[in-house]
Amino acid sequence: MGLKQPGIFGTGSPTFLTTKLDFVVNWARRNSLWPMPFGTACCAIEMMASAASNYDLARFGMERMSFSPRQADVLICAGRVPYKLAPVLRRIWDQMMQPKWCISMGACASSGGVFDVYSMVQGIDTIVPVDVYIPGCPPRPEGLIYGLMMVQEKIRGETLARHADLRAEDPAATGRPRAEDQEVADLTGPFGNSTQQNQVAGLVETSAVGRPADRLP
Repeated sequence: MGLKQPGIFGTGSPTFLTTKLDFVVNWARRNSLWPMPFGTACCAIEMMASAASNYDLARFGMERMSFSPRQADVLICAGRVPYKLAPVLRRIWDQMMQPKWCISMGACASSGGVFDVYSMVQGIDTIVPVDVYIPGCPPRPEGLIYGLMMVQEKIRGETLARHADLRAEDPAATGRPRAEDQEVADLTGPFGNSTQQNQVAGLVETSAVGRPADRLP
């Protein structure tokens, strides 16, 4: 008689393994994410630190920062985004292959932060769909790592049966901001001494400290 061949888990163990297709696909996706860094300000420095030796994103399989959107899975927007840059952000998102996810890193990307001005996008979720928001100004590398772990948990709960719903996008919004002109105008009004307020008040220049009465309610 020949010797009994050991199984894949050792002698006497089974020689096959059963699992679910959703689990295998999600396991492969969440452990091989390639970030697409979109750094515009100080949050980008913290993002760089997360890939350095002290934090080492390589343990998540994310050591390859992909500067080609066509070979990336996770868009990390780190920093403020002015309206002039919004179409560029949207174009990069459209060039990324499905499946893909987006992280809004820091207060400026998530809500405009301290830049409540007419020129700044008050949250990139008006431009691209955001999966995870990371608070802070700027957040520490631990915050970004925790956000990436939240993306992994989100992938863990996905199913191929809802692939069409999870990956649905509007072709009409390709390559341009989702905020329409009127929405942009509505956003600029309440924030500080913006250009719109100066035009309404008939003033060339205002000072929030010296002439607070000039500000619109």
